[in-house]
Amino acid sequence: MSHAKKYLSGIILSAGIAGIAYIISLLLPAGILGGTLIALILGMLLNPLVSRYEVFAPGTNWTSKKILRAGIIIAGITLSFPEVIKAGKYALILMAFTLATSFGIGYLCKKIFKIDWKLASLLSVSTAICGGTAVATLGPTIRAKNRDIAYAISATFIFDIITVIAFPWIGRLLGLSDTGYGLWIGTAVNDTSSVVAAGYAFSDAAGLLATIVKLTRTLFIVPIVLVFSWIYAKKETPSQAPTRVSIGKIFPWFILGFLAVVGIRSTGLVPDTVVAGMSFLSKFFLSMALAAIGLNTSLKEVAGVGIKPMIAGVIIDTSVVFVSLFAQAGILYYIK
Repeated sequence: MSHAKKYLSGIILSAGIAGIAYIISLLLPAGILGGTLIALILGMLLNPLVSRYEVFAPGTNWTSKKILRAGIIIAGITLSFPEVIKAGKYALILMAFTLATSFGIGYLCKKIFKIDWKLASLLSVSTAICGGTAVATLGPTIRAKNRDIAYAISATFIFDIITVIAFPWIGRLLGLSDTGYGLWIGTAVNDTSSVVAAGYAFSDAAGLLATIVKLTRTLFIVPIVLVFSWIYAKKETPSQAPTRVSIGKIFPWFILGFLAVVGIRSTGLVPDTVVAGMSFLSKFFLSMALAAIGLNTSLKEVAGVGIKPMIAGVIIDTSVVFVSLFAQAGILYYIK
């Protein structure tokens, strides 16, 4: 009991911040900011005060890891394998372009701006996969610093704010169809809440397609985490040591839980009310985890990362936006 008690204060604090973040997100127009980002910001703002009291540290550290994994596993309830198939082969082809662009430009930015490989990877995976969730998943896998995780999440969410406001207007200006716009938003916008907001602001049909494409992108968390687990193990292995890497040691086992939940949802036996409740719980857990990360991250430390990573994030995001737009235009022209 005493062992569990030492975690309680930090867990309760993280949950309280997540609750406040959820309420704030409801008051904002069109879901322009997700509760996860708000929880992260609130945690960081409270860091100077909370860091003075060691009683919170065990609980916030535990929450940032264990509750994070639980949230990711439960998030699988929002996906089903038929939904992934429904997205279509053309959406998968389009994602091949955007994934290659995100990681390719990310690698170039790492070289040009001399950014730490972990931070550059977080910026790339945020754009390529699913924003804050992907960053929060990959960060612990490659042992990234809390400040780098917070920085990458903040950078991509700032870009998402712009896309939610500007993209519906741009889509109409360009004369995009519901399909074209849905494919564009589903592959070019980072966070799920921002995809939904930007998609449905154009039309219901575009919003539905954008959401399906976005959920398909989310599944790519699994291979991406596996690849970066291997990269991390190789980089952290001394040169004189054997280059062989044990999959058992680097495999993020919680991903199996995520896939298991996707499989359960795919059976069609889960009631919609349960799906909605589990989806909310997943988002709340992720908000708790990001609040805990924020509580352990100093704003001064994040500012200390410098302007170059932020510039790199903007370059990566902008590159994907243009590649996605032109690639989907080509695909749609080809299938007509």
